[in-house]
Amino acid sequence: MIEVKEIIVVCDPSYRDIFKDAVEKINVDLKFALPGNERQHSVYSGLQAIDLNSELVCIHDSARPLVSSAEVEKVLRDGLINGAAVLGVPVKATIKEADGESFVVRTLDRKTLWEMQTPQVVEPNLLRKGFELVNRY
Repeated sequence: MIEVKEIIVVCDPSYRDIFKDAVEKINVDLKFALPGNERQHSVYSGLQAIDLNSELVCIHDSARPLVSSAEVEKVLRDGLINGAAVLGVPVKATIKEADGESFVVRTLDRKTLWEMQTPQVVEPNLLRKGFELVNRY
């Protein structure tokens, strides 16, 4: 199993006690970061709190609490191999592309579409570079 050395929980300070009780059952460092107004700001806040020697950052959200340990293991392994990885499932719905006036232009081929989930894993330096690029514009 890939070793998790620290967990950074990005949350309102009023929720911290919930996580402090849970971390007593596992052997990892627990840190906290403040959330932002949007997901990207919260991710950036969490990124600032990680150990500088971390090989990977694993971003997960509370909207998908039932991810299995096997899924986490797989995405972490793939992240170590490729520098980044994400869980996903093939799209089942019919997806339409529309123009600026909401008229359907075409139906997208669902065989080529995936719904992204979490966790999302990335090398910290790659994520930092991404934020640097976004913040330039």
